Amino acid sequence: MARPEKNRTISQPPLMKGFKPFGIPRCKVEALNLTFEEYESIRLVNYENMEQKEAAALMSVSRPTLTRIYNKALKTISKAFVEGKAIVIEGGNYELAQDWYRCRKCHKLIEADKNQADCEETEDCHPNELINLNK
Repeated sequence: MARPEKNRTISQPPLMKGFKPFGIPRCKVEALNLTFEEYESIRLVNYENMEQKEAAALMSVSRPTLTRIYNKALKTISKAFVEGKAIVIEGGNYELAQDWYRCRKCHKLIEADKNQADCEETEDCHPNELINLNK
């Protein structure tokens, strides 16, 4: 029996829920799933230019585990790019390092305590519109 995977630590959730190919209606595009930890591995290694060892420590995994997560993310992104498929960022075994919220109306990401979370992007937004992104 395989050991259950432990949660990976995510410092910052993605700003968006995914991507789709330009010029193709969403209803006609097949979607591939990119997990939160796969997104985080790409963000840390490629966007933040971290060494894999440093990124692994931030995600609370070993360096070989980070490499597996990272390679799976690259394969998913490559397949979507080459085959013209959408990417949906969701799911996985993760925990957010701090409390994050997303406003249902303006989709802005907010890092805050539950009592301090407030979307000030538009006048229409108020605390009842906030979705807690932490599991």
